[in-house]
Amino acid sequence: MSEMKEFEASNSGSDVIEVAKSVKNEERERKRREKRKKRLLKEAEKAEKRGVCYLSRIPPKMDPLKLRQILSAYGEIQRVYLVPEDPEAQMRRKKSGGFRGQEFSEGWVEFADKRIAKRVANMLNGEQMGGKKRSQFYFDIWNIKYLSKFKWDDLTEETACKNAIREQKLRLELSAAKKERDFYLNKVEKSRALFEIEERMKKKRKVQNGLDSEGPTDQQKPKVIRHFPQKRPLSETAFKSKTKLSKDVLSDIFNSGNDEA
Repeated sequence: MSEMKEFEASNSGSDVIEVAKSVKNEERERKRREKRKKRLLKEAEKAEKRGVCYLSRIPPKMDPLKLRQILSAYGEIQRVYLVPEDPEAQMRRKKSGGFRGQEFSEGWVEFADKRIAKRVANMLNGEQMGGKKRSQFYFDIWNIKYLSKFKWDDLTEETACKNAIREQKLRLELSAAKKERDFYLNKVEKSRALFEIEERMKKKRKVQNGLDSEGPTDQQKPKVIRHFPQKRPLSETAFKSKTKLSKDVLSDIFNSGNDEA
């Protein structure tokens, strides 16, 4: 009995320990969720204070790092995104002997304060980039605009939507190319089968012509003339020698008929 009591006491103690551990884990997970929620709220508040500027033209040989260095002099910058140029345009430029590096067509810059972003856009738009005269961007013009009520998440959503559309177009083009390829291969197989059939028919005709050349052909076979029994026609002399009624007898016949009338 004492052993049973000790066993039950040990089991109850282990259960209490397991329950305590689960409670601690739940409490730790709850605190982690609360911290994450507070962090997200703080980031949302900061994101509400940020402002995004749009650059419609990126000077040649300008990259995100150089753009960040230039605009950081006017205010704190969070993120910079530049759209790479068309690969075909880059290939044409390389072939013509131009700049072989990566160029960009347009871009977005996120400032930590939207008031600074708006002030920078109004101040720089249409102005010369300037700086040192030996700078390669000295004579370039700023084409920058502040996007009111535009957030960085809108840009990522737009980019994701464009990527999805591009992938869908690519899938459609690949599907159309595959259908065209299958159609072409099907026609090729049919043409090959018809060609083989025609070749077999030619061989068969050659064999038949060889067999016919060994025996009599249709032109070499003698013509068969069939004779049917017929009555010989009467000649003119036989027709003249045939007995006829005399004129006297005929006159008597016709006159007797008239007398009776």
